Amino acid sequence: MFHYIDSPQNPQFKSWSGLLESRGIRKQGQFLLAGLKTVPEALTRWPLHFTRILIRHPEWITDWPLPEHIQPVVLAGPLFRELDVSGTDYPILVGTLPPIAQADLSAPPKGLELVCALGDPANLGALLRSAAAFGASKVILLEEAAHPFHPKCLRAASNAVFTLDIVRGGRWAALDQAEGPLLALDAGGDDLATFPWPEDARLILGEEGQGVPPQVPAQRLTIGNTGNVESLNATVAASIALFTYYAGGQ
Repeated sequence: MFHYIDSPQNPQFKSWSGLLESRGIRKQGQFLLAGLKTVPEALTRWPLHFTRILIRHPEWITDWPLPEHIQPVVLAGPLFRELDVSGTDYPILVGTLPPIAQADLSAPPKGLELVCALGDPANLGALLRSAAAFGASKVILLEEAAHPFHPKCLRAASNAVFTLDIVRGGRWAALDQAEGPLLALDAGGDDLATFPWPEDARLILGEEGQGVPPQVPAQRLTIGNTGNVESLNATVAASIALFTYYAGGQ
């Protein structure tokens, strides 16, 4: 049975519009997932994460094998477009936010763990996608990092959030007591191309343009390049590092 909403004052719609920002996601414990590939995959692989599917026309999901616990909601055109921030014109899933545990940085790392402070949700999403592709064992989000279930992060991550172990890590100062090896990408570090990766380590990524604070006690690694650009995008640099770790373990 379809539920219809055509008023922007509807309390349910107002709560969903709040999910376009990190504050609303944290407050309500829900998130929105959009995307032509991500929505069908999520329904197939992780259906229990979701409670609603938002559509503009009932015929959009006529042939979909929709689980009984997911309620279809038809939104008036302007309301749907307000939530469809990526312009997919495709069903949007409403999900329940999974619990995100606090990291124990005093425990030694297992595998390659990412410690991340990327504040741009699209950059964080791209990083999470690379982390899933190259086998990062854990992603530790510092307080400066964007919310991993922000719509822009989810779209860039391509459902990587559902496959990764994502935990919270506190402020930069928490790394003073963290077990290592601690590694960080920096313009003045050791050559990444010849670096002998340890099996277990934590790779620290700072905010775009700011990098990792100098007081963080980490060994610095540098990605060699032509010098024709001042620096690499943080996500690109991290992806290269993740690949070198992954390739070295094969």
